[in-house]
Amino acid sequence: MNRRTLLSQTLALAALAGLPARAEGGRFSVTRTEAEWRARLSPAAYAVLREEATERAGSSPLDKERRPGRYLCAGCDTPLYDAAQKYDSGTGWPSFRDSLPGAIGTRIDRRFLMTRTECHCATCGGHLGHIFDDGPAPTGKRHCLNGVALRFVPA
Repeated sequence: MNRRTLLSQTLALAALAGLPARAEGGRFSVTRTEAEWRARLSPAAYAVLREEATERAGSSPLDKERRPGRYLCAGCDTPLYDAAQKYDSGTGWPSFRDSLPGAIGTRIDRRFLMTRTECHCATCGGHLGHIFDDGPAPTGKRHCLNGVALRFVPA
């Protein structure tokens, strides 16, 4: 084995080690084919929910939404967050102290040379955003979400 082969294999393994495992077949109660997801979602929502992209900060009108209600998964309509848990984090993304019980799942995300906690819809596996430890009391958490991954339903 030469140095070039060793280096390319090492880099490939490092890249794979940093990628979170995407759920496949049956792990989530709502599953769709790629074509079905693309037909159901806008291109921006597809990029975030299915490909783990991040929307531009300040681009979501949900960041400034202040009415009582619930935030649902834009992919499968599962209720995820109550508006009473929402707060203005100043980041440009909708932020919440906590989710509804059992609504989200988490996993470690080691992409981009950092370790973060990724959160996803527990029903369809759609990527929502990340959870950080710099939020307000009582949880101390900041669920920093992509607005395009959510649908708001006023109370």
